[in-house]
Amino acid sequence: MKRLFCCLVFCALTLAIGWAGSGEAGAAQAGISPETCRGCHQDRYASYAESIHGKKGIRRSPANAEGCESCHGPGRSHVQQGGRGGADIFIFGKRGVADTAKAEKCLSCHAESRGLAHWDMSAHKAAGVSCDSCHSVHSGRSKNLKASQPDLCLQCHRDLRIQIAKQSHHPVREGKVRCTDCHDHHGGFGTKMVKAGTINELCYKCHAEKRGPFLWEHPPVEENCQTCHTAHGSNHGKLLTSRVPQLCQSCHDTGGHPGTIYTSFSNFTGNATTNRMVARSCLNCHSEVHGSTGPSSRGQFMVR
Repeated sequence: MKRLFCCLVFCALTLAIGWAGSGEAGAAQAGISPETCRGCHQDRYASYAESIHGKKGIRRSPANAEGCESCHGPGRSHVQQGGRGGADIFIFGKRGVADTAKAEKCLSCHAESRGLAHWDMSAHKAAGVSCDSCHSVHSGRSKNLKASQPDLCLQCHRDLRIQIAKQSHHPVREGKVRCTDCHDHHGGFGTKMVKAGTINELCYKCHAEKRGPFLWEHPPVEENCQTCHTAHGSNHGKLLTSRVPQLCQSCHDTGGHPGTIYTSFSNFTGNATTNRMVARSCLNCHSEVHGSTGPSSRGQFMVR
């Protein structure tokens, strides 16, 4: 009996020591709460709480997981050393951190997000753009963007700032059209990351009346809208690449009334009229430049 009692006491002590050891190990491995981070990083915590990452109403948000550690990694050693250490802390803005490592952190949660299926083949990734180039973990803006459009895009695409400031432009700076209305910033199959298979298909989403079908199709229109128009801005009306008739004469340099521009005053003498363009506008007669259903010669003159 005495021997059985000693065995029971030994087993009880062993279990108690095991539980104590596991508790200490668990405490050492347990993560720190966002409230602990708040003690030193009050401004960061405030922006985190305002962002979509800090909303517990979002099912898969960091607020419903490990909080700050969901993105920044284990922070216990950082806290124990008074914020002066902690090699495990992942800092997105820190120099030397590879862009691929930053993207991997984000994609660990957002890999299945809609619109990221083509990220690996996107021009932005090829150019070394990482998620935190445009997005902030703590931003309270829509989509956690660092700035609103078009200012965010123009930070890198500075040449386009001049173009959208020209007299003829898409209403981007007025806020009626956004860069992402035409471009898929996370990548796609279209050229220039446009949200369509071709430039024409993209333009037809807004300019459906230019699609046709027409009795007489204007070949440049069928091929590419950018043969005559520039996308972001122009100093010529209707986003044209050059003025009429020079634009038309770049293709129509011969014919019944060729567009030869006279420079000699002797050509204007006499009573005979000329069939030359003499800088007149082709659109005075050929107004339906995108295509025509006019009956004259099967509509080939593209007149009303």
